[in-house]
Amino acid sequence: MSSFPSRRAVLRGAAMIGTHAMMGRAGAAQLPNGDFSGDAELLARAYGALHPGLYRYNSPSQMGARFLALRQTLAARPTLSDAYLALARCTAAVRCGHSYPNFYNQSDAVQRGLFDRPDKLPFLFRWIGDRMIVTRDVSQPPLPPGTEVRAIEGVPAGRLLRGLMPYARADGHNDAKRRRILEVEAIDRFQAFDIYAPMLWPAMFARRAMRITATLPDGRSLRRDVALITLAQRQAAVPPIDAQPRDAILWSLDRKPGGVACLTMRSWSVYNGRWDWASWLEARLDEIVSDGTRTLIVDLRGNEGGLDCGNAILARLVDRPLTPLRMVARVRARRVPEDIRPHVDTWDKSFYDWGDRVRGPQRDGFFALAADADDAYGGLTIHPAGRRFRGTLIVLTDASNSSATFGFAQLVKASRLGLLIGEPTGGNRRGINGGAFLFLRLPASGIEADLPLIGYFPSGDQPDAGILPDICVEESAADIAAGFDRTMAVALRRARSLA
Repeated sequence: MSSFPSRRAVLRGAAMIGTHAMMGRAGAAQLPNGDFSGDAELLARAYGALHPGLYRYNSPSQMGARFLALRQTLAARPTLSDAYLALARCTAAVRCGHSYPNFYNQSDAVQRGLFDRPDKLPFLFRWIGDRMIVTRDVSQPPLPPGTEVRAIEGVPAGRLLRGLMPYARADGHNDAKRRRILEVEAIDRFQAFDIYAPMLWPAMFARRAMRITATLPDGRSLRRDVALITLAQRQAAVPPIDAQPRDAILWSLDRKPGGVACLTMRSWSVYNGRWDWASWLEARLDEIVSDGTRTLIVDLRGNEGGLDCGNAILARLVDRPLTPLRMVARVRARRVPEDIRPHVDTWDKSFYDWGDRVRGPQRDGFFALAADADDAYGGLTIHPAGRRFRGTLIVLTDASNSSATFGFAQLVKASRLGLLIGEPTGGNRRGINGGAFLFLRLPASGIEADLPLIGYFPSGDQPDAGILPDICVEESAADIAAGFDRTMAVALRRARSLA
């Protein structure tokens, strides 16, 4: 299923918070005087009218209580940080991985007011369970990879994680995805931990340095003051993938012994780049067909999604059209209500009115997308194309895979086109929401919230979980310390056994 962006930076502007906004304690931007509960009412109205997954995991009364709590917060003259947190918590409660105040779609004023502060940790880290494990440190002297940060300013790492979880977006009860969202890695410019942690613990993150308690890979304990830095400082040392030049090649194809090719794809968010990714991919696929590659390993770890770039790979594996997972694609309304229309924008004006592309309303109030519209906005039919690859496909997965990459992993496993190795995916087998989006601009606060329009629903009962790999592999702190990629090692061992 196609996943147009939850992270697409488009159509900036609309409602803005003035740069003259007053500053509250701890440097928090104060919203102008007034009652801003109207933003909560607009969010409730727009989500209630248009969000296809609003009641997938919640009852109307449960969401009503969430919107009421948001209204009360926004009526109490909150800081900009408090308003943003309240909106994040409310949208996260929908349990939709594409519903949140999107970091990338905020106005310049909101980004400056909330994101551009010297309150960022100088190290990258993974969550292994509730343990914060350093993967890279840009400070001097650096913490070695594999270091476990047990506490920050006396607050245990696990408590920090539990405090952040209600603000992390994910589909259903897939908490592995929430933990993944709350890691800090060199993938996204804006990351949830960087943004939500200073809002939740403003006094702690307002300091120039914080005391950490850690255990080094050799077992020694360490207490150290680490200086907080800006995003720009950290990203100068470790550039994230989505900050690469627009013409940068984002993927790589590496050869391994035994006729193995490894295609690393850390992102499918290729909407706005100048790189001709489709031609690049077709050329690499032609190479592996020509040179007799026996196993293709597609590494999707860290890749949330974007465009359906994986369809070009699947088209080389099938001899006939493949449609094994025809989810029911539905929308809540034929057109955007007139009172909501002034507050939303998008990249495709056809999203405002589905017209004859939908049928209904059905008895449950939904409208079903017609077959041709379903193909355009998330149909899963794969048609044979190009020269066929007759080797073995192995796909490396983790909890990041929650949008287009989730759909890819689901299709590979259900169709037995390849083998999944790694961690369970993000996303949810009960279906996700995406395909088409509106960007809701809340006029009082100036904050944007993403609103997916198409819900994908399975034809039968499914578990509230991601896709379970054929071979599960768990990463350890010791692996990180040793620089050992256990998942890749398992994949290569499996490839040799299949040769």
